[in-house]
Amino acid sequence: MAQAKKIALYILIVFVLYTIITSPKRAAGLVQIGFEGISSAAQGVGEFMTQLIS
Repeated sequence: MAQAKKIALYILIVFVLYTIITSPKRAAGLVQIGFEGISSAAQGVGEFMTQLIS
């Protein structure tokens, strides 16, 4: 089972590198969308915690 996880990780890394090399603008856009999602989630958690304290 550990071998399968290792192979899947290598395939994922190769796919990400291929995407970045063949289409850097699209890859940058996807990364930006991902970071915006993480930022929004962190803001939501912060607001929730603030409301719990108030």
